[in-house]
Formats: sequence, C-alpha cells, structure tokens
Amino acid sequence: MKLIGKLVLGIIAGILIGLLNIDPVTQLFVTIKGLFGQFIGFVIPFLILFFIVSGISKLGDKSGKMVGVTVGTAYLSSLLAGLFAFAMAITFIPLLSNEGTSVAGGQEGIEPFFHFEIDPVMGVLTALVAAFLFGIGIAKTKSLTLMRFSDEGKNIIDMVLSKVIVPFLPIYIASIFVELAAKGEVFNILKVFGMVLLIGVVSQSLWLIIQFSVAGALTKQNPFVLLKSMLPAYFTAIGTMSSAATIPVTLEQVKKNNVKEEVADFVVPLCATIHLSGSVITIVVNTIAIMNFLPDFALPTFGNMLPFIAMLSVIMVAAPGVPGGAVMAAVGILTSMLGFTELAVGLIIALHMTQDGFGTAANITGDGAISTIVNKFSEGDSGVKGNEIPVATNDREAV
Repeated sequence: MKLIGKLVLGIIAGILIGLLNIDPVTQLFVTIKGLFGQFIGFVIPFLILFFIVSGISKLGDKSGKMVGVTVGTAYLSSLLAGLFAFAMAITFIPLLSNEGTSVAGGQEGIEPFFHFEIDPVMGVLTALVAAFLFGIGIAKTKSLTLMRFSDEGKNIIDMVLSKVIVPFLPIYIASIFVELAAKGEVFNILKVFGMVLLIGVVSQSLWLIIQFSVAGALTKQNPFVLLKSMLPAYFTAIGTMSSAATIPVTLEQVKKNNVKEEVADFVVPLCATIHLSGSVITIVVNTIAIMNFLPDFALPTFGNMLPFIAMLSVIMVAAPGVPGGAVMAAVGILTSMLGFTELAVGLIIALHMTQDGFGTAANITGDGAISTIVNKFSEGDSGVKGNEIPVATNDREAV
C-alpha cells in the first residue's frame, strides 16, 4: 500500500480509537506521539547540517553562468511563491473561522505514561550557519575528507528518514488524531484539512500561471501553450510523488518549449533537487492555517512571515528527497522562528503529507518555467562543458 493510503488509514484508526477514549490506550498513543516528536526534533539539526553541506560543496565545484542563473532563479521562485502563498492564506483562511471551523482549546491535555526529553545536539540556526560555513569551505578547499564525511552523514540521515521516520509516520499521525478525537476537536480539524487543501492547490495553480507568464513574456511565447506542454509532467508527478522519477517526462516536455537540449539536460535535473516552490506554498498555507485555528497562536503578520519564508526557501534547496522531506526540513524553523508546539508540528506534517502529490506536481511543472527562463539568459554561454551535467540525487516529493 502506498504511503498516502497508510496515512489515511492512520487518520481513520486514530479517530476511531480516540472516540472510544479508553484511558490506557489513549495514554499509550499520547506517549508514542511525545517520544516520536522528540526523536524528530533530535534528527532535524543533523538533517539541515549534512544535507546543506553536501549540496553546497557539490554546487561549488561547478562554474559557469548557467549555474548562477539557475540557482538564483530557483531561489527567487521559491521566495516569491512563499510570499504569494502568504497573501492567499492571510486573505482566505481567516474567513474559514467565521464558518465555525476554528479549533477550541478543548479539555485539559492528556498526560502520557512518562515524559522523555531528547535534547538536540545543536539548535536549528546553529546547524544552518555551520552548514553554510562548512559547505562553502569544502567547495573552496576541495577537502575530500570533509566532503566524504558530509556525504556519508547525509546518507545516514537519509536512511533514518526513509527507514525509520517515514514508515512510522502513519502511527505518529494516528496518535495525533487519537488525542484530538479524545479531546473532541477532531471533526473541526478535518474540516480545516479539506479547506486548506483546496486553498493550497488553487494557490499552486495560480503560481504556475504566474511563473509561465513571466517565462512567456521573456521569451515572447504564449504562456498557456508553455504550461500546456508541461501537463504530462504535472500528472506524472502527482502519481509518482517524486520529481526525480518524473525527470524523463519533464525533459521531453521542456524541450518541446524551445529549450535547447544542453540547457534542458542541465537545468531539469538540477531543479529537481533545488526548486521546490510548490512545497513552499504548501508549507506556508498550512502554517497560516494552523496558527489561525489553534488557540495557542495568533495570525502571523507579514513581518513575522518574511524572514521565515526567506529561510524556508534556503532550506528547501537541500530538503531530503523522501516523502515528507520538505516539511521535515522545515520543522526546525517552524519551532525556532514561529514557536510551533508538538501538536502544531504533528498537524503540519499530517497536512503536508496528504498534499504530497500536488506539491510535487507544482515543483516539477515549475521547473519547465525555470528552464525556459534560464534558456533565455544563457544564450551563447551555457556554462556546461562535456560531462558537467548534474544528476538529481534526491527523490523530491512535495516535497
């Protein structure tokens, strides 16, 4: 069974168990939620450190105009996508509260059997600064020892994500819904899920139109013809939930948009690793929704969200390519910059995972617009020599 099916079963099972509200069983799931949440918090700084160091050290080995244009355009796309998502979410999500979908405080929290604190080795911002310091340093010094160390660390964290965290997510999400159902809040949360999914998908669709409008204006092509060419990649990505797995289709469709073969062969695999504008939209919309509906938060201002979105766009460049990897990478700044609680983190993971395919589809389709823009600005100077074609090493999800 695919992960999305297991997540849905986990939500259903959690609701049923929570509605029965048998104290020892409910406490068991609350204990599981607490322990697994602590473990995720412990892993996140290592994830940020190793993935960003590994990514920057590899990127620094390449040169040429095309690399700078591609990375800069991909980051700008993610940043502007986040700001656009904030505008959409701050406009429409507060209206949902008027429809009786806000989440009340409910009864007192259910105590776990025991509390177990796992302190992270370092803070999230410490990990981020260290990642840039060592990533740039490795790229400049060509230190093979440190490069191997970061690569092997990345592989270990990737294995922990794919073999431990992701397979356990259905149980973790079930435990969240056990507690919500036991506290009588679950049906309001489910209403929020459906409405937020709609806002997220609409926001991603509008952002794709904006991306291709810019690409069309720069290249004097019809943006809707460009976007139509990318639809096979869009629907393939929804099914695979992986940008990397969709690369063959993406390449074929990008070349139909008058992108030179050498440019497409360079940009598409690289963007499959560094361009996650769809995932940024998903995370920002979900963040606003959770802060609007949970009683512990106030609706964030633009001043609150601007530094968060700027940092999120940086972190997305190195987010791990496993289902849920983008939101896992974002957990650190959600807690450190926006004060997300354990419940808020659990809810945003659940929300993100249920929207996985749509985020991936927006990511990969947007790569077509990035390729068209890079093709325009790299005319006469590809900056790619011989075998300097990047290989996507991450299975990007909606990620």
